[in-house]
Amino acid sequence: MAQLKEHIKALLQKGAFIPAHPLALNEDLSIDEKSQRRLTRYYMASGVDGVAVGVHTTQFEVRQPEFNYLEPVLRMAAEEVGDRPLIKVAGICGPLKSAVKDAELALKYGYDLGLLSMGGLQNATEQELIERTKVIAEMIPVFGFYLQPAVGGRVLSYDFWKAFAAIPNVQAIKVAAFNRYQTLDVVRAIADTDIILYTGNDDNIVADLVTPYRFGEKEKRFIGGLLGHYAVWTHRSVELFRRIREGHADLDTLLATGIEVTDMNAAIFDPKNAFKGCIAGIHEVLRRQGLMKGIWCLNPHEKLSPGQAEEITRVVNAYPHLVEDEFVKKFLENDH
Repeated sequence: MAQLKEHIKALLQKGAFIPAHPLALNEDLSIDEKSQRRLTRYYMASGVDGVAVGVHTTQFEVRQPEFNYLEPVLRMAAEEVGDRPLIKVAGICGPLKSAVKDAELALKYGYDLGLLSMGGLQNATEQELIERTKVIAEMIPVFGFYLQPAVGGRVLSYDFWKAFAAIPNVQAIKVAAFNRYQTLDVVRAIADTDIILYTGNDDNIVADLVTPYRFGEKEKRFIGGLLGHYAVWTHRSVELFRRIREGHADLDTLLATGIEVTDMNAAIFDPKNAFKGCIAGIHEVLRRQGLMKGIWCLNPHEKLSPGQAEEITRVVNAYPHLVEDEFVKKFLENDH
């Protein structure tokens, strides 16, 4: 059983900022390696504490045989991170056989944790998902992942998360349910454990990070974020995250900023169209900044929704203090 390195565990427990890494493509859907590697360097230059690769934002289709991109994107990110003390999280998906293969690749390239998705397994019982988790946890430290149903996840019960939390080598859980009731199920289930709680609720980032969840004498908090939203405007998001962690802003100001962040996220993630444009929205921001050549996705149905580009323009103009075009421009000028 692979164990979490002590310095990585300490960083995870302190509260880490981890962007979900996008996939940079050429128009022919081959990997744009120059842009892919540059994205990793941009995140590091922005001050992140880690990167998550092979996750939903990287596109689950990277595992399809006609592409087979999971290994190269894991390898490229690991090579760019090198020996820096950053948390490397690898996405692990699919039925047990596929999940084992993903975990083997993660270990091959020195990833610290596997972000284990329950998505796409609607026919499995919760007990079968627990047994699957036990197998993966024997291989690599597990970062649980509650993925919202709108993008391929499923609703999971309080009892499931209670059993999940009891599995040895489960280190953390990312809640991306985009639902307060389902989020509460997870927090309550792990309230009396040492498992670390990370927000993946891109619609509620700031509120998650400032809210104490109290159940009698027990209290649990989201101490970090592993988010697709963190893949854009990353430097500004890191600054906000640090202010929250260090208590350098009053609650009213933070909550007001949280509403602005949610408005920006709505433009990127396209909830009005059931999140169909969420990956393309991330790509569009990065394309406008010069960090990607285009917004191409492996799934031909993944594209900007009508009016989404205009919404992105609106929020960029509305919240200039939360965007960072000048920082990106300087990064691109100095990146070699």
